[in-house]
Amino acid sequence: MNKRLTFLFIVLTTSVMTWAAQWSAKWIQAADNKDSINTWQIFKKNVHLNDIPENITAKIAVDSKYWLWINGKQVVFEGGLKRGPSPKGTYYDEVDIAPYLKKGSNTIALLTVFFGKEGFSHKNSGHGALLFEAQAGKVKIISDDTWEAAVYKAYGRDDNPKPNWRLPESNICFDGRKSLGNWQKPGYSRKFPKAKIFNADAINETYGQLVLRPIPLFKEFGLKDYVSCTFDERTRILTCRLPYDAQITPYLKVQAKAGDTIVIRTDHDVVGGESCIRAAYITRNGIQEYESLGWINGDLVYYKIPKGTKVISVKYRESGYDTEFTSDFKCNDEFFNELWKRSVRTMYVNMRDTYFDCPDRERSQWWGDVTNDIQQSFYVFSPSSWKLVDKGIYELVNWQRENGTFFSPIPTGNWNQELPCQMLMSVGWYGFRAQAFYSGDYSFVAPVYDRVHKYLHDVWKVDGDGFAETRKGEWAFADWGDHIDLELITAEWYYLALKGEKEFAEELQKTADVAQIDQMMKKMEQNFNKRFWKGDHYRSASYKEKEPDDRAQALAVLCGFVDKDKYPALMKVFDKSRYASPFIELYVQLALFQMGEGKFALERAKERYSQMLKYKDKTTLFEFWQITASVNHGWSSGMTTILAQEVCGIRPTSRGFETFEIRPEMAGLTDISTNVETKYGFIRVHLKKEGNTTKLNLTVPQGTRATVNLGGSVSQVEAGTYEISAQTD
Repeated sequence: MNKRLTFLFIVLTTSVMTWAAQWSAKWIQAADNKDSINTWQIFKKNVHLNDIPENITAKIAVDSKYWLWINGKQVVFEGGLKRGPSPKGTYYDEVDIAPYLKKGSNTIALLTVFFGKEGFSHKNSGHGALLFEAQAGKVKIISDDTWEAAVYKAYGRDDNPKPNWRLPESNICFDGRKSLGNWQKPGYSRKFPKAKIFNADAINETYGQLVLRPIPLFKEFGLKDYVSCTFDERTRILTCRLPYDAQITPYLKVQAKAGDTIVIRTDHDVVGGESCIRAAYITRNGIQEYESLGWINGDLVYYKIPKGTKVISVKYRESGYDTEFTSDFKCNDEFFNELWKRSVRTMYVNMRDTYFDCPDRERSQWWGDVTNDIQQSFYVFSPSSWKLVDKGIYELVNWQRENGTFFSPIPTGNWNQELPCQMLMSVGWYGFRAQAFYSGDYSFVAPVYDRVHKYLHDVWKVDGDGFAETRKGEWAFADWGDHIDLELITAEWYYLALKGEKEFAEELQKTADVAQIDQMMKKMEQNFNKRFWKGDHYRSASYKEKEPDDRAQALAVLCGFVDKDKYPALMKVFDKSRYASPFIELYVQLALFQMGEGKFALERAKERYSQMLKYKDKTTLFEFWQITASVNHGWSSGMTTILAQEVCGIRPTSRGFETFEIRPEMAGLTDISTNVETKYGFIRVHLKKEGNTTKLNLTVPQGTRATVNLGGSVSQVEAGTYEISAQTD
């Protein structure tokens, strides 16, 4: 084992990503499998059991996805994770199958799909196979050549148009004339050929290390009726509205003659001129049902119905990451209520195998997006969401290149470019540190620390004033748009990365590193205003635009470089400059609240986000301010953080909200409520302002303490429910 793989092994075995060292099962394939793109395979095993163990865990690995039935009952709807715990690794699932087994004969059936191509979110192994192992007591069920297996030839590809190159998934075309019916159920009369053993060793060069799935199995919500459906006789298109932009698998029941094609797509099947995922179904004679298992997303689903085909029913099945929408935000301004609602929906539709940028065009774990999602998720979802970030952190460090650079999106098969500013964001104060501090879980710090330290101190170089020298990497991206002061922004993100690293070094008692980092930060603090302050704004020598960069001013505030006497000058910049995209607007908002300008911040937010909210038929937020590309980008949901953390004032003051403060800045609002789920329970806040009096109703969960700062009146409270009033401006 080479040095690189040894390091990965250390990271994975000391983390929630558990490495499986011992397997008895063998990787199996259908004998007629050719590892072609978009290959679907059937696997079956009949097992006789004299006794049923109380618990029996099946370990299941595939490239790329699977569906599991036992005795005709579905146990897993879309199992497996896209490959990539490391460049050579594969995830496996654990599923308790005991509740589905019975004494006597049992039928275990799996349907698998092999993507067979690279993408921005998946590393192709080159071979589609199954690994299945369940052992408990005298029960031993392992994949080997006693299983039945066959390529399911009803499944094919529809390349008109082919999905864009970022997606490892293919369009799915299912030919109902070749359907095998209820092949997964007991008593099915047809026997399939004997499986062939692809590799007798579970851990091998093809699939690499096997890593336990670190996130929950996906949640599926059952088949549901659309909100509404309308049929256009002229175009033969049945348009069905979903309640919101969601990850769905479309279902139909029709009466048709053989050989007609029903095309299924959404209003998101083309994004920014790039083709996404769609489905097609070829009919057989008679009444038939079909559900396309490759998930798609959108607000509308279109079924193109051939003449002579009668639609009996259409439905959809939503699925997604297993977390709860535990927080809610309500205020007296409906604009912000709607903005919260769309923000939360945007975040959720961008969660599955990883956090991703958009659920249609790419499905890619860009780490600039994830950094925003980290901060947002603590104010929106239940704690199960934290696992998705932990997974991403280990993936990011395990994909680090030999030269020390990080890059994203990962996992990936056809991308390897570093975006230096995004990587500094990721490993720093608002990325890795925020995940640890807000969750209270620092367990990932020790495994990843050395890799982060190498990146910040070996890859990055500093100049005589202590500032990071601008690195363009392979893509010098700091934000979309123009008026980007890259040199200044780089210096600021580097400082915030060191700030996060310093806390981790203190956690690990690395005193020499703490001293080194502290010295570097102090040098920047001493020189920042000397070098970048121009009398009425900050700028670098390389920035030639007439108007200042609002992003750079905001980051200067968040770094703590700005004295209050400079605030009036910066406010003129924020009043005039509107260059930050939805990606970086979060940091402008954070800076404005830190400056005590919350009311102006919300006015600015309303002005900017109104460009999205004016589209009444959309339920998510856009990549850009205008509707020119993706209309569902998680990085645009930063106002969830602002409304909960800044307006309602809920901030942790120690790890995991064991202690926290309530220091609201209502910013012109008069009636606000929200709740935040921590590992200790719910923090609940309701603020109501009447005249010069503000009333706070507060719930403090058991095991925590809160500091309440209401209008300058400070009080300390233990767990319980309180009603506090104070005079406020």
